[in-house]
Amino acid sequence: MARGELMKKLITSYGRDDKFRTVFEQIIGEEERKGNRVLAGSLRKSLDRLGEGAIQTAPAAKLLPFPDEARDFIQRVEPQRTPAELHLSQENTELFAGIIREFRQGDRLRRHGLDVRSKLLFCGPPGTGKTMCAEVFAGELGLPFFVVRLDSLVSSYLGETATNIRKTFEFARRQPCVLFFDEFDALARSREEATETGELRRVVNSLLMFIEQIEPGGFLIAATNLADQLDPAIWRRFDEVVWFDLPDARMIKAYLRHAFRNVEASIDPTPYVERLTGSSYAELARITQHAIKLSILDGNTGVTDGHLRSALRNSERRRARTYKGSAGATSV
Repeated sequence: MARGELMKKLITSYGRDDKFRTVFEQIIGEEERKGNRVLAGSLRKSLDRLGEGAIQTAPAAKLLPFPDEARDFIQRVEPQRTPAELHLSQENTELFAGIIREFRQGDRLRRHGLDVRSKLLFCGPPGTGKTMCAEVFAGELGLPFFVVRLDSLVSSYLGETATNIRKTFEFARRQPCVLFFDEFDALARSREEATETGELRRVVNSLLMFIEQIEPGGFLIAATNLADQLDPAIWRRFDEVVWFDLPDARMIKAYLRHAFRNVEASIDPTPYVERLTGSSYAELARITQHAIKLSILDGNTGVTDGHLRSALRNSERRRARTYKGSAGATSV
C-alpha cells in the first residue's frame, strides 16, 4: 500500500486504539520490507511508548456508585503524597516501574495470554513507607485509593467477618481501584498457631479463596509489619512480595535533603548518617520536623546543625526510654 494511503488511514483511525496500532504496524512492516531497519526500529519504540503515554494522560478511573453493602468496610482516601516524598530502594524503584509498565500496557500482554501483576504484598518494619507507597502508587496510576477499615471488617459475630470480606472483594472486582489492606496479619494470621480459634481459621480459608479468585481492575495491596505471622498459604496468592527495609545511608541523605527543601538550612547530611542509621522514615520525619520547629521558635533563623543535633538528642532519649519501658513493663 502506498505510504500516502497508509498515512491517511493512520490519521483517520486516531482515537481508535486497536485500529491505530494496526495501521502503525503496517507502516513499520513496509519500512522493514524496504530495508529501513533503523527507522522501523525507531517507529516500533515510539509505538511501545505510545501505549504508556495514552494511559498517563487519561482521566482517573470512573467511580461506580458506592455500594451500601461495602460502605462500612471501605474508606476512600484522596492521594496527597507525591513520588518526590517517597524514598525507595533501587530494587523497589525498578520493581514498581515494571509493575506500572505492565498495568499501562495490560491489554497488550493479555492479547498474548499473559496476566498482569495486580496483587501485591508489602512487608517490612513500621514506618518504612508501605502505606505512603500504596497512596503514591494509586495517584500515579490515576486510580481511586480505598483503605479497608479492619475495625469494621472484623466482627465478633460468628461467620460475619468472612461475609464482610466477600463484600469487600466484590467491590474491588467491580471498581477499578487500589484497595489497601493495612495490618493484614490481623486477617491472615497463621492457622497453625495453637491459640487460633476455629472461627479465625474459617476467615483465613475464605480470605485465601477470595484472593485466589479475584482479578481486580486495579490493584489489591496488603501490608504487614509481621510477615512471620502470616499463614504460609498466603504468600503464593500474591503476584509480588515487596520488602520495605529501614533506609540505608543513601536514602537517609536523600530524605534529609528533601525534608529541608522548603526551609533555609545550612546542614550537610553526611555527618548525621551514622547516628540516624536504624531509624525508620517515621522517626526521620519526627526528627526533621522537630528541628524545623526549633528554628521557627528561634525566630526563623534557618535550620542549623544545632537544631538538628537537639532534635536527634530528643529522639535518642525517647527511643532509649521507650525500649527500657517495654523491657520492664508488667501487666496490671
